[in-house]
Amino acid sequence: MSIASAAFLSTIPSPDRGVWEIGPFSLRAYALCIILGIVVAIWLGERRWQARGGTQCTIIDIAVWAAPMGLIGGRLYHVITDYQLYFGEGRDPIRALYIWEGGLGIWGAIALGAVGAWIACRRRGIPLPAVADAVAPGIVIAQAVGRLGNYFNQELYGGPTDLPWGLEIYRRVSPDNPAIEDPIGGVAITDVPVEVVHPTFLYELLWNLGVALLIIWLDRRLRLGHGRVFALYVAGYTAGRFWIELMRTDPANEILGQRVNVWVSVLVFLGAVVYFVLARAKGPREAPETLRSPDDERNSDGEGSSDDEGGSDGGGSADDRGGSDGSDDRGGSDGGDDADSASGEASASGDAGAGEPPDKPGNAG
Repeated sequence: MSIASAAFLSTIPSPDRGVWEIGPFSLRAYALCIILGIVVAIWLGERRWQARGGTQCTIIDIAVWAAPMGLIGGRLYHVITDYQLYFGEGRDPIRALYIWEGGLGIWGAIALGAVGAWIACRRRGIPLPAVADAVAPGIVIAQAVGRLGNYFNQELYGGPTDLPWGLEIYRRVSPDNPAIEDPIGGVAITDVPVEVVHPTFLYELLWNLGVALLIIWLDRRLRLGHGRVFALYVAGYTAGRFWIELMRTDPANEILGQRVNVWVSVLVFLGAVVYFVLARAKGPREAPETLRSPDDERNSDGEGSSDDEGGSDGGGSADDRGGSDGSDDRGGSDGGDDADSASGEASASGDAGAGEPPDKPGNAG
């Protein structure tokens, strides 16, 4: 073992590459992490939606609108806030379309993704705030999964550190021409790091998982509704993003001496807190019958109606939902329905134990 290897034995090594060439195709770890995050968000959102009394496949249908619009919104935010990477002398504007190279801003993804979800909810006749509450934990877990893509891309890190969990950064070069440096698509030519830094992508990954567990737990205890779970997610995420953003050292546009995303985190956090407080006036969580569109009711042929109207946990409660939590809202029997709801969401919590406005190509939202 070399002296250099021994010196960095306690640190975290980076992958030697983030892109693998398979024939004519390029397999990118960043893209795979984004796709996996979307799948996890939809899966967990479906479980939570059905536990609240919604019908099966609703979240999947909404994702058909929300996911592509969210990707577009995330890319637009990145290109707008880091326009100097794509426009100006010596730049290639067409690369702004190369989303597979990374560069997604979570603020734009959530904003335009919400527009897509609103369109889908309007078409189905169901309330958007209830959908937002169901998918909130899955979204923040998806962000955590997306951070793994930053690890493969060797990006979103902070300043130098001698802590045991410092991240080794390697010099990467183009596979076709070793004289050309390529931090995103290149290959490391040695395992001796050029620096050891704070892995801020890892800090955010762990923070996001903590936010997911927290809001699932609070939702089970307080039975939140009307978009308040989503507001908690936004407040929790931006609180962490604020201090993590202050640690980052990659180039970024600034306002009054602070990174743009620091200011955005503060403003969005305040907005989320205000909404959480004001939404309390809307009363208890939405009743299960309000989560089904007219088409759902017509296709159900009357199944599950006893659960909706009488609070019974009979044969209808198993229909499509895996446990309704509606009887507590209506004053019916609290035993069977709450047990089913707690079981469904506790299962989601266990499974959940498992962006960001990038400041350069490859960064996730």
